[in-house]
Amino acid sequence: MSSHPQPERPPRLHSVNRSGIEIPVSVGPDSVDPSRIGMPGQYPYTRGIFPDGYQGRLWTFRQYSGFGTAEESNARYKFLLEQGQTGLSVALDLPTQCGLDPSDPMARPEIGKVGVSLSNLSEAEILFDGLDLSRISTSFTINGTAAIIYAMYLAVADKQNVPRSKLTGTIQNDILKEYVARGTWIFPVRPSMRLIADTILYSNDVSPRFNPISIAGAHVRDAGATAAEEMAYTIANGLAYVDELRERGGDIEKFAKRLSFFFYVHMDFFEEIAKFRAGRRLWARLMKERYGVQDPKAQHFRFGVVCGGSSLVAPQPYNNVVRVTVETMAAVLGGAQSIFTCALDEAYQIPTEFSAELALRTQQIIAYESGIANSVDPLGGSYFLEQHTERMEEKIEQVMAEIDEYGGVIRAIEDGWIQLRLAERGLERKLAIDAGEQVIVGQNHFARPGDETKIGDVFTLDPTVAQRALEKFQRVLDTRSQAAVDASLAKLAGAAAKDRENLMPYLVDCCHAYATVGEMVACLKKEWGEFKEPVNL
Repeated sequence: MSSHPQPERPPRLHSVNRSGIEIPVSVGPDSVDPSRIGMPGQYPYTRGIFPDGYQGRLWTFRQYSGFGTAEESNARYKFLLEQGQTGLSVALDLPTQCGLDPSDPMARPEIGKVGVSLSNLSEAEILFDGLDLSRISTSFTINGTAAIIYAMYLAVADKQNVPRSKLTGTIQNDILKEYVARGTWIFPVRPSMRLIADTILYSNDVSPRFNPISIAGAHVRDAGATAAEEMAYTIANGLAYVDELRERGGDIEKFAKRLSFFFYVHMDFFEEIAKFRAGRRLWARLMKERYGVQDPKAQHFRFGVVCGGSSLVAPQPYNNVVRVTVETMAAVLGGAQSIFTCALDEAYQIPTEFSAELALRTQQIIAYESGIANSVDPLGGSYFLEQHTERMEEKIEQVMAEIDEYGGVIRAIEDGWIQLRLAERGLERKLAIDAGEQVIVGQNHFARPGDETKIGDVFTLDPTVAQRALEKFQRVLDTRSQAAVDASLAKLAGAAAKDRENLMPYLVDCCHAYATVGEMVACLKKEWGEFKEPVNL
């Protein structure tokens, strides 16, 4: 039973959405500018970046997965691939995300809990054992240690004799949103930007089909941002990376082709579709008009999504199946290239095999049974959607102008300005839910007395995970060549001390020597220090 007083009935439908955009009762043809709509596959790509949409190729079906040890996660990956998943989405535990080895006292309580423990190349070899990396697209949700995990993935490919040029997938590698919304940062902003540029420039040359960054609005959305703010912060961060790469001498016509984006889809169906259409159009225009990009592929706004996140709740968890379905349809109609559907129990536990399979089936039913993917942008030309797209783009540009007026995204992050703004938005959302103004069916409205979280299967993490991870970790330390490790780390330190030396070849060499994530991070910390949150937070 909800602890908050419940109104007798839900509030009336809103005439303004959370992004501050007016929702008219009806819209007519006089509100639509046909010249702004265009055709799919044509600039400014309002209706999608491909002329044939999903007829050419369906989106990549992913399920975010990883827990415990590399052996357990490998088994889950094989199960999901057997059920029709077409790409991997690797979840890493907090120690790996924060650059801590399993032996670190801070790491011990979190080993394998919210993702797989991946401390060195030996674990990565187990994680991808029996999986053909030349045929599987692998996504890593990793930021602070993204360059190291990417180096480890390259080293695994080398061990499997898979040409690096055949690798496909993505590392998230978006440190700017970590400072404002998520918290798995390690190094200060400036050296972190250098490391991201290193990964992108290196990947462009050695693994040209791999996306070395996924600029993510997802986490600022879950932290409280509106849909318009999520897109605005994401594009602003993307432009900051573009500027950094250009300063490093990168060819924008080349590196922009491998920039990708990542978002959450929440429950306002048309707001989400409009968000993606507006963001795609705005990004293409910025690439063309601000940077003079001519290659259409370098103007493309390619993005993946998570359907779920903070829109899922623990009470009446089977309602989450409906929520994820609605959100997945919005993602498809918005033109996503990669979709990960949350499982119904992710509001309170790691998904069971049953719930993960059901989440995958949700995508498959929409793809193969619903018919909504058969035509490109089937809602294109809708009076309401086109007007909403226009208004969403205006709102996004308004937020971006505020960031520019403050002094740019880097300064806004270093001063804590964006962090404070997100905190305010998060509080606003919570108060609206607590008051019942934002309806959450089964939680603050339509909840039954005595209602509680009820689910068939409960995921339980093997209590021996931490000890087994520590034992394997120690075996690696005992059997590797310490001289090779020391030599590789010394070269990494020397390169880090120079301003423009690309660190990726040195990180790959460290991985091949079985240096650990913690050792590589410690080496870089000596040169760069650590990020300190602004004092006003």
